[in-house]
Amino acid sequence: MEVIHIHHPHEFKPEQFMPMTLALGFFDGVHLGHQKVIGTALEIAKEKNCKVGVMTFDPHPSVVLRRDVQHVEYITPLKEKARLIEQLHVDYLFVVHFTSEFANLLPQEFVDQYVIGLNVIHVVAGFDYSYGRMGKGTMETIQFHSRDKFDFTTVSKLTNGTEKISSTLIRKLIRDGNMERLPDLLGRFYSTSGIVINGDKRGRTIGFPTANTDVDDAFFIPPIGVYAVKILVAGTWYEGVCNIGYKPTFNETQAPKPSVEVHIFDFEQNIYGYEVVIEWHKRIRAEKKFNGIEELVQQIEKDKLSTLDYFRHI
Repeated sequence: MEVIHIHHPHEFKPEQFMPMTLALGFFDGVHLGHQKVIGTALEIAKEKNCKVGVMTFDPHPSVVLRRDVQHVEYITPLKEKARLIEQLHVDYLFVVHFTSEFANLLPQEFVDQYVIGLNVIHVVAGFDYSYGRMGKGTMETIQFHSRDKFDFTTVSKLTNGTEKISSTLIRKLIRDGNMERLPDLLGRFYSTSGIVINGDKRGRTIGFPTANTDVDDAFFIPPIGVYAVKILVAGTWYEGVCNIGYKPTFNETQAPKPSVEVHIFDFEQNIYGYEVVIEWHKRIRAEKKFNGIEELVQQIEKDKLSTLDYFRHI
């Protein structure tokens, strides 16, 4: 997959690209609804014997359009989003740098420059996709704006039970620590990545060494607590128990941000500096302050047994 970053105004010409089907959307999470949109584009591209592209935007439009938003936490930051989209066998990923100038394009200008101008012969988007200044362009107006240069397909709402599968719902579930529901919406367990850094090394002194992971700030982090997780280290998945929190048993004052520490089962390697992926399976309990080391160790043993039992039964 070729990743093409576009800054407005761009100078690409249609003849620089093979004819393509283009999936439009922000695609945060690349959840099952997004996969339906991209999958539809792939099917149409196969029928038309053309390339398939996906267009997304960076940063999130709210950062540019809303003064009260300074920072957005993503289900899938751009690097992770690109990795997941590449797995779907897309030819092009267009990453449009979202600016106020770009946001001010009229719907017809957006279509002329970012659809017709990239040699798109078929557009695929969700039923609620909008484009152009103030979102005035919709899938109901796209035929008018197409100038008869491309066809289009509108993908209907995808639901789980009675709920629409959406990035908003997924963020709520992550905030609630409801990790077990996420595979029904994402098609996979939620995961985050980060670098293993030096911690206070207290875990090894009580028999539970941990990988202290500096998770990328762009990711949504589940709430404080203890979780059953899997962790990807150098290409191999391991089971473990993860504590997100401030370690109140040891610390009187709260750190600026919580630590993310994984006790990896049956693992003795030195992995400082490694990039790892944590896959979040189940929230076991909230973080609490214990009356000394012995009580903490007993609880960690229980957490480990709970996690092992969980993985035996999934």
